[in-house]
Order: sequence, then C-alpha cells, then structure tokens
Amino acid sequence: MTETHEHEEEQDTFAVGHLALGYLTGKATSKLLDVDMNIPLLFVASVVSDVDLLIPGIRHRGPTHSLIIILLIFLPAFFLYGRRATPYFAAVAQHSIIGDYLTSEGVQLLWPIAFDWYGVGFAMTSLANILVEWLFFLASLTIMLKAKDAWTLFERHPSNLLLSIPVFTVLIPTLLSFPMYVPLALIIPHIIYLAIFTLSVLIDLVPGLRTTEKVRLK
Repeated sequence: MTETHEHEEEQDTFAVGHLALGYLTGKATSKLLDVDMNIPLLFVASVVSDVDLLIPGIRHRGPTHSLIIILLIFLPAFFLYGRRATPYFAAVAQHSIIGDYLTSEGVQLLWPIAFDWYGVGFAMTSLANILVEWLFFLASLTIMLKAKDAWTLFERHPSNLLLSIPVFTVLIPTLLSFPMYVPLALIIPHIIYLAIFTLSVLIDLVPGLRTTEKVRLK
C-alpha cells in the first residue's frame, strides 16, 4: 500500500522489534548459506537505518531506509566478502521491509526511484503490534540461548563494544522522552536487551569481569 506522508509524528517499530528481527533474519540467512556471523555487528546492522534520526534535514524512514540505497551501500561488501556479507544485508533490509513496513506511516522503500511511502498500517501502540514485537523478541531470545549465541556476548572480544550502539538505541528513546516512548507492555524486553548489551560492553571494558567460561553453568 502506498500513501502520502502527511503526519507530523514520526513512528516506527520499537527498538526491541528491530533488534529481534535483525537477529532472526541474520541468523536464518547465515544458516541457509552456511556462513559465520558476528552477533554484535548483526545487532548494529538491525538498527543502523535509524541513523537518519541524527542527520539534520533527512526525513525519518526516508533515504536511509531505501532498499535501493541499502543495496548500493552493500555492493562493496558483497564484492569483498561474497555471501558472508548476506546476513548483515538481511539484518539491515528487514528494518525497512518488515519492521517499518508494518507501521502506520510506512517507509520510502524505493527512494530515489519512487518517493511513495509504503506501509501496512498497524498503529505503533496497538495490541497487534505489541504482540508481534513480543513474539519476535521471545523467538530471538530462545534461539540465542539454544544456539549459545548469547554466551558469545559474554566473552571478551573487541566487537562487543559495537553493542554500545544498540544500547544507545534502546536507552535514549525509552528513558529520555516524556510521556514514555515505549509502552509499559514492552518495557521488559527492552530492559532484557539493554542488560545483555550493557554487560557485554562492560565485560570488554572493565578488567576483572569474568568471561563466559568462568560463569557458564556446567
């Protein structure tokens, strides 16, 4: 569905939905293509399109959410890394074609070829959207635990510092807006993601914090 972008309020899927979908699509793609993936980089890829919120003069869910622009940006990565770049491309692309496509205002999927806004029309705070985001979150957390991907975030690795980006994505809109940007029904999954990412960053920054091998239950 196309629609004219006339509303003043900027809305899209909450951070937890983008993060969960980014992990799920990236994980599925890596399994399908039998390639390894970097978990922190995957989470960053899932929210990187929202960099437009920090760039003056660029409309939210416009050019940085365009599948055409995303593909052009990834062409060098595909050339250099081949199919190993695909999980990250999937994590970035899902932000537009699944997460933001579901919302009321939609997204400029084909900018600059077309300037139409595409979207299904779910209200951001609707029960349907909240249930969908919970479903994505629970699925992502379950797979992270079963695949032991969660444990890799508690091992020392420089890439863990990348998780400071999704920490910023989760924390700032949730705590610094009034009235609260995130509905109470989604506070718990946001806090869980925030705790995991923050601990991962601290493990890499603070000497003496134990790594996974020391705390994992046998």
